[in-house]
Amino acid sequence: MLALPPTVGDADLAAAAASGSVDTAGAEEFAVFASHLWRVYGLASNKSQVLPLVRTQLGVLTDALCQSRAPAIRQRLCELAADLFQLAGEIYFDGDRYTDAAHCYTLAADASKEAGAPDLWACALTRHAFIAVYEREFADAAPLLDLAATLASRGDTDLSTRHWVAAVQAEAFAGLGDLAACQRALDTAAEVQDLTGQVHNGGWLRFDGSRLAEERGTCYVTLGRLDLAEAALDDALNGALTTRRKAGVLTDLAMIGVHRADPDQVITHAEAVVATARQTGSGVVARKLRGLQPHLVPLLADQNIQRLDAEIAELVSGHVA
Repeated sequence: MLALPPTVGDADLAAAAASGSVDTAGAEEFAVFASHLWRVYGLASNKSQVLPLVRTQLGVLTDALCQSRAPAIRQRLCELAADLFQLAGEIYFDGDRYTDAAHCYTLAADASKEAGAPDLWACALTRHAFIAVYEREFADAAPLLDLAATLASRGDTDLSTRHWVAAVQAEAFAGLGDLAACQRALDTAAEVQDLTGQVHNGGWLRFDGSRLAEERGTCYVTLGRLDLAEAALDDALNGALTTRRKAGVLTDLAMIGVHRADPDQVITHAEAVVATARQTGSGVVARKLRGLQPHLVPLLADQNIQRLDAEIAELVSGHVA
């Protein structure tokens, strides 16, 4: 549908109207429903439960694209498709289905390009790059993030798009061992605090600076700057965190415990993450634990660490199965 030519004649428009094509009011109803789906996604402990609704609504949008050729309506429907493809990608990402997530983000980027929406396009590319960051393939993430940053610079300066791109770039730079570039990106991300008004939409763009402490902590853990990391992560724990975000912070604190050869610190934080993974079934949380597990080897003489290692192995095995 995205490949169809947008130019039509009056007769075609009349035929489209007769066949039930979507008007401006109908498109905005789709937009309201999409915002509701993002809220449901945020509230759901098991993100996969939202997927059937998202897939159904994408089917509705596809039908609407078939029926509506008016340029303005078509552009709006492309925006909404890009919005929901990003949500579908987030659900697949949480379920550890990275190939499906990447496909959704690619479709979201294509639809955003068709809609001429640089902020939406930049966010789709950033989500795609985040898969490589999670896979610790930082060099693969860098070019996608560079393109996302270029697109964000052409977008709405009142939105936090460019700051979110910078926050993800910071993680990529940390993974590449570039402390100076990481710090510059973190500083750029922190400039979101200078924005006023509504800087995000609560859907495909949710960055408001509230995650800066945990993102800074993650970067410093990756770079081996443990004192800086622990201070940032402790600060993050004092804020309001979602279940998944808290699990990420606790995993980073457990990793600090590993570096310090402190089994008690590892157990205290990692056990809470294991409980969260069991409760939510989140692939993101399971992947965090999977990343921690190999680092437990030097501490396996401790019986509690042995038990933790077995719990993680069982959880990860069950999740993969």
